[in-house]
Amino acid sequence: MSDRTRSEDSQAQIQERLLDAEVRMEKSLESLAKELGGIRTGRAIPSLIERVLVDYYGAPTPLQSIAGVTAPEARLLVIQPYDRTSIQAIEKALQKGDLGMNPTNDGQVIRIAIPALTEDRRREFAKLVKQKAEEARIAVRNIRRDEVEHLRKMEKDGHVSKDEIERNIATVQHITDGFIGKIDDFAERKEAEILEV
Repeated sequence: MSDRTRSEDSQAQIQERLLDAEVRMEKSLESLAKELGGIRTGRAIPSLIERVLVDYYGAPTPLQSIAGVTAPEARLLVIQPYDRTSIQAIEKALQKGDLGMNPTNDGQVIRIAIPALTEDRRREFAKLVKQKAEEARIAVRNIRRDEVEHLRKMEKDGHVSKDEIERNIATVQHITDGFIGKIDDFAERKEAEILEV
């Protein structure tokens, strides 16, 4: 294999890895968004209960698969089961989930009144947001570290020049900085939402 062909293969491999790193960082951001979506803000939002699993005919089933969830008012969630026979199972799952909510059911729908958050509870949730954001930042940095190590190994093996490696490490850092910025923005918005009275 000629040096030029080897270099082209190395470039293709580097580009593939950079793309893979970006995809993995995006997944870390999506995971954070999902986690933060489940943190109460004092307002009724359907994502508060989207992780609830209902024992539906013996199988743990996501709530959104067996019921429609809406927030008709700022502090009220309404759950409309597609199958009325599942209403007891849904209510039981909501009570078991440590969400601190008391569902009421009228035989047709389940209503959950969302209590206002105390100042202490708001601070606890804001601290939780910071913790989840830091976990996401660590995940993104770990991806960066893996990619930099891989690039250094390619340089050591003589597949790519030092200048090319440094240029690609700068690209990895640029991608990382972009995702860290997105994580910070996302966490700041969620924290402001929680602390808003």
